[in-house]
Amino acid sequence: MRLSDLRGRRVVVWGTGREGRAAVTAIAAQQPAELVAVEDRPAGDALPWGGAPAEVAAVYTGEQAHERLLAAEVVVRSPGVPQTHPWVIELRERGVPVTGGTALWMADHAARTVGVTGSKGKSTTASLISHLLTVLGRANVFGGNIGVPLLNLPEADRYVLELSSYQCSDLTDSPRVAVVTSLFPEHLDAHGGEREYYRDKLNLIDHGPEVTVVNGTDPRLLAELGSRPAIRAGLPDGFHVASGPDGTAWVYAGDRPLFIRALLPLVGRHNESNLCVALTVLEALGIDCVAEHEALARAVATFTGLPHRLAEIADPAGITFVDDTLSTSPYSAMHAIEAYEDRPLTVIVGGADRGLDYTPLREHLAARELTVIGVPDSGPRIIGELRDLPGVRAELAEDLVAAVRQARRLTPAGGVVLLSPAAPSYGQFRNFEHRSEVFAQAIRDTA
Repeated sequence: MRLSDLRGRRVVVWGTGREGRAAVTAIAAQQPAELVAVEDRPAGDALPWGGAPAEVAAVYTGEQAHERLLAAEVVVRSPGVPQTHPWVIELRERGVPVTGGTALWMADHAARTVGVTGSKGKSTTASLISHLLTVLGRANVFGGNIGVPLLNLPEADRYVLELSSYQCSDLTDSPRVAVVTSLFPEHLDAHGGEREYYRDKLNLIDHGPEVTVVNGTDPRLLAELGSRPAIRAGLPDGFHVASGPDGTAWVYAGDRPLFIRALLPLVGRHNESNLCVALTVLEALGIDCVAEHEALARAVATFTGLPHRLAEIADPAGITFVDDTLSTSPYSAMHAIEAYEDRPLTVIVGGADRGLDYTPLREHLAARELTVIGVPDSGPRIIGELRDLPGVRAELAEDLVAAVRQARRLTPAGGVVLLSPAAPSYGQFRNFEHRSEVFAQAIRDTA
């Protein structure tokens, strides 16, 4: 379904945040027969509705919202509305088309788009692709799940998008180059289960992309990929990292060394995989990475890591504090721990408790030596899972500030204090930015 298909139809936009406001503005230009916005939350909890969107679409809440949805010919769902919402299920049972702003945009722009998703690595990989293209003189617009709704993007010849599972689930068109960085269980409550989550993620590649690129070192991703055709990055026949001519790690294209891995200013093996995926995408776009390896080396060296993803904070005491507050699952925390396993390590875990299974984290730490500090709400449950491991010192703290204070006492100079919560921020904090701010302030206050 395209935006132009909404002309003359009764359309309801579900959600009044950035995505909903962008959808209302874009749909209004198509002259629908009727256009309204709805929020399933009570009126007192709904986001403010004003400005240009309010001039073209009234907003309804509560039971009125439900009535307007049932009367719609098309419903445009914001990504924050889960596929498991009872009203979404009811609409689909009644045969009412439910789509999203991302799907409407992609129907008109797929041929010019690189779309990146994954349980971890999608943000870094998408921004790295965009950065490398820009430095090599290939103009592009970067957007998607980074706070810029697709329907607000300017016209361009090439787009690089980071796409969440919520955005991928509605797609009926795949981007020209579809990219998947990793798969592990995430957001299961919003998708209905692990199988449904993988289905929604991989919907990105199920509608005829010209090229599919995946991380060939992720066994779960490869298992879920099945017989779908894809270029597998990170393996010896393509872009990969291996010991180079000088004995240090190098980035290779097949058997050809390109540049030293240390040029990438991001730690961790998972970021090596992200780089290999990004280089594979560049090749798919017609860039000869071997011929342009010197320019690529300079571009890789100037890449800046994204905020809240293994962002290091120097400290006068000689401890390295690391903000990885966007870690919301045990698997993402495991990647972060791997990145610092060669140094004395204290990890702060815990946040909103979604009932995640922390057995994989326990198995990952079974042969490691480190300190783990748990904070509310899920911290006590995580610590309970780890407490009897021989190499793990497990402690509890009343909040994040207390955890930073304990971490200073337990971590020697030269060590690392890693905030990789393995849980969402909500409950104790407004959002992940708030959690990051509290962490940074606690570091300063206890310096």
